[in-house]
Parts: sequence; structure tokens; C-alpha cells
Amino acid sequence: MRRLPSLCFIALVAAVGFAFGGPARAQDAYPSRLVKIVVPAAPGSTTDALARIVAEGLGQTWGKSVIVENIAGGAMNIGAASVARAAPDGYTLMVAPPAPLSFNDLLFRDLGYVPTQFVPISLLAKIPNILVVRKDLPATTLADLIAYGKANPGKLSYASQGAGSTAHLSASQLEVLAGIKMVHVPYRGAQPALTDVVAGHVDMFFDTLTTSVPLYRDSKVRLLAIADIERARVVPEIPTFSEGGVPDFRSITWFGLVAPPATPAPLADRINRDVVEILKSRDVTGKLTAMSLDVGATTRPAAARFFAEETALWSRVIKAAAIPLQ
Repeated sequence: MRRLPSLCFIALVAAVGFAFGGPARAQDAYPSRLVKIVVPAAPGSTTDALARIVAEGLGQTWGKSVIVENIAGGAMNIGAASVARAAPDGYTLMVAPPAPLSFNDLLFRDLGYVPTQFVPISLLAKIPNILVVRKDLPATTLADLIAYGKANPGKLSYASQGAGSTAHLSASQLEVLAGIKMVHVPYRGAQPALTDVVAGHVDMFFDTLTTSVPLYRDSKVRLLAIADIERARVVPEIPTFSEGGVPDFRSITWFGLVAPPATPAPLADRINRDVVEILKSRDVTGKLTAMSLDVGATTRPAAARFFAEETALWSRVIKAAAIPLQ
């Protein structure tokens, strides 16, 4: 009985030690099980390919399985909402293009999540969009296209991955700046949209270089203009929108890695360090370059600033084009 106070004291010390040391030790052990990266789009897209490259690198670095889960639909809102509801413990992450990370709340009611509440990990990569048209369209330059659009209001059609996608907003921006009116044809992903441009069922699509350049080189589509401030090194013969007569036009697709809301900063910082190291490795840099992607590998604050800048840009486009809430 005399030993009871001493035993109680030892138990108390152990409990305090667990309370203060336990979380630290748990974080040191991260990850201790499978990590899931959600892609809110169908397989086969640039987003999906990039997520799988990152997942493979993280799996090798961590010595744990890192899988990609595609949750498509709802203009990427279904997958994004599922990540927003996930536990903020680092075991569910998301790789996504601009829409669910910066401006979907400007386009849709009742998203089920707030884009700005995701915890930025890093900007993974970015790539300029390019205007792809069917090969038999009676316009061989951007100036030809605009002239055709003005002479035939509502006759030109453009594909997108759905309302609020970068392709949709890019075409809306072109309508505003060029003074033309086109017909929007939404699809359930980039691949079916591009397939219908190749088949001639729709006139154009704002696509990434990754998937459109191979089709261009096979003479299945034409490329009219790069939506960036300078020409792309992979297709230097294609002029910019500025060179084509639309100087204020800019549209890039980018890909961010984020964690659920309320993910602790130390954990997010730790994931960022590993991701940046992977992105800067010679092997991964080579893979991204082969996909015509510019490596991001940013700090967390830099990623947050970039997301905010893109939100401001597309907010202006949405307002100017008078795109209604869905």
C-alpha cells in the first residue's frame, strides 16, 4: 500500500508524457498506412497522369502505398467535396486543376466545400492552354476564326469538360475579348471533348499541350494559338493570342496538391518538403517536361498566393462574361 502513491505518480508522468509526446511521435511516424490522392476527374487526363507520377514518388519516399482514386462528376465538385469532408490527418490529399481550388464557388451553389479552405501543399505544375480546332474548320488563323465568328454569330461551337471548367471559361474569355458568340457543348471530361473535335462534331476546344500536340503532329487537329505570353517550345510555330490580335488573353492550366481543411501546418509542411523534393528530381522533371508541363515545386505560401491570383483573374472573366450561377 505504501507503494501506491509512487505508482500513481509514475502513471501520471507516463500519461503526461504520452499527451505531449504522443502526437509528435505519431507525426514522426507519418505515414503509417495507405495514403489516398483523390483526382476529381476521370482517368486519362493530364491531372490524372500527374497525380500518378506524384503518388509513385511519394510511395517510394515514404515506403507506404500511395494510391490515386478518381472521383469524377459534378464539374469536379463531387470529388472535391469528398476531400473536404475527409479527416485532416494527411491520409487523404487531392490533386486538381484550377476549378475546384480557386473559382467553383463563383459558379455553383451549394458546393459542399469552400475552395479557399483547402490547405495548400504545393503548385505541382502548370501548362499553357492552346486553342485546338477541327482540321476542316474554315479558319487557319486566330484572325480567321474571329472573323468567321463575327460573320456567323452562334454558329461556332466549343467543347469543355463542363460549366466552370478552364476550357469553358477560356472560351467565354475569347467571346468577350473578340466580340463573338459561340455555342457551348459540355462533356464529361477532356478526352471525350477532344475526341469529338477530332471527329468534327464540335469546332474547337481549349486543351493542354500534353494531349493536343500529339494529335496535331498526326494531322488530326489544327492548333491556332497559345494562351500564354510567349510561344511554347514544343510547338514554336504556333503564335500566341497576342500575336493573333487578342493581346489581353491568357489561360493556363495548373495543378495543385491540397489537403483537407484544418490539416495541421506542420504536417502540411512535411508533405510539401517531400513533394518538392520529388518534383525536383531528375526523373520526375524529365517526365513532366515530356508532358510539356512546367514544374511548380513551390512553397506552401507561394502556392496559396498563386491560387488567389488565379481566382482574381477568373473572377473578372466570370463577371465580364456574365456567367450565371449553376
